[in-house]
Amino acid sequence: MKEFVISEAKAETAILVGLITGQQDEAKTNEYLDELEFLATTAGARTVKRFTQKVGGPSSVTYVGSGKLEEIRQYIKQCEDAYDEAMEHREDYESDADMPQPVGMVIFDDELSAKQIRNIEKELQVKILDRTSLILDIFAMRAQTAEAKAQVELAQHRYMLPRLQRLWTHLERQGGGSGGGGGKGSVGLRGPGETQLEMDRRIILHRITLLKQRLAEIDKQKTTQRKNRGRLIRVALVGYTNVGKSTLMNLLSKSDVFAENKLFATLDTTVRKVTIENLPFLLADTVGFIRKLPSDLVESFKSTLDEVREADLLVHVVDISHPDFEDQIRVVEQTLSELGCSETPSMVVFNKIDAYTWTPQEEDDLTEPTKENVSLEELKKTWMAKMHGDCLFISAKQKENVEELRTTLYNKVRELHVQKYPYNDFLYTIEEN
Repeated sequence: MKEFVISEAKAETAILVGLITGQQDEAKTNEYLDELEFLATTAGARTVKRFTQKVGGPSSVTYVGSGKLEEIRQYIKQCEDAYDEAMEHREDYESDADMPQPVGMVIFDDELSAKQIRNIEKELQVKILDRTSLILDIFAMRAQTAEAKAQVELAQHRYMLPRLQRLWTHLERQGGGSGGGGGKGSVGLRGPGETQLEMDRRIILHRITLLKQRLAEIDKQKTTQRKNRGRLIRVALVGYTNVGKSTLMNLLSKSDVFAENKLFATLDTTVRKVTIENLPFLLADTVGFIRKLPSDLVESFKSTLDEVREADLLVHVVDISHPDFEDQIRVVEQTLSELGCSETPSMVVFNKIDAYTWTPQEEDDLTEPTKENVSLEELKKTWMAKMHGDCLFISAKQKENVEELRTTLYNKVRELHVQKYPYNDFLYTIEEN
């Protein structure tokens, strides 16, 4: 797996590659590459160049066309030549950081097949990653608990299994030889033999089985824990990655959940007991979703996402300052639908209103205003009408409108509590001064 992940501490230089197709225009491709660059930065890489190609669809052989692949190869060679020249005049630079660097990897915005990776790597002679392997690497870096580590390892093995041939071509030979005299096998290894590839496949399949068993045991423990939580309404924070769920969790629960301006800062679901006035409930901070989230990862994180499945109320947190927040909403809603949560009661919280920016349209400009010309107040009215008022606009960082969120949560959770536990002996009376 070493070839597929960024394991070095120093920042490696990376090239990003994406396609402009009939289903994905140039603007959308650039948005996806912006996110891919954020992923690369989170993993510890530094992007130096982007390449895009307008085609009908990805090539089954090399993803991009041969001409574009040659263009990428020439750029990599230029970077290597510049680095070699800089090394000869190293004294002219104050530090190594100021020197031009060779390209360490090329990252593609879609999942690549073993055939594509093998052909591209043969041509470019550098490390090749795709979006899936990059996300897996970040998850591996972020995993802290035994459960998260096992989930990530399971997803990595599932990803690696169909790509073993590419990893071990130098070892694809018989371990044994012919059974009779004169066979060329090594001493103690003569016999029908087994290729290194088959041995590795068998080892990985065995490891996958063990990880599934371990996760099933952890899932059983988690289920028992959830049953022992008593008669409390469960609220889950869901949303795209890096929208501020953990910051909001810290604000509401007065806890200290790790929050950072990087993708997938939270992998392990954190559950805290929150009390608003006389109403206690459970609040869960869950792993963020993302476009093209690897299916193996979703399957591996099934037990983590059970907190979402079993929630009584979903609080969908949205980063309203992101230029593509509407697309992010669709991604989250689609993922929730795949998890079977589309019917769960929910509310939308638009976060980061303090970071929202817009450009007023000129008075003499008669063209249709774009989304960059819409003010926050206009956006609020639009979404309040669309959601029938069932949404809030806050800033968790600046603590704006947080009290309004608390009041709304109180009303929604109380209503759910009364419905779920009609013979209520749980809520205590608020003492009046």
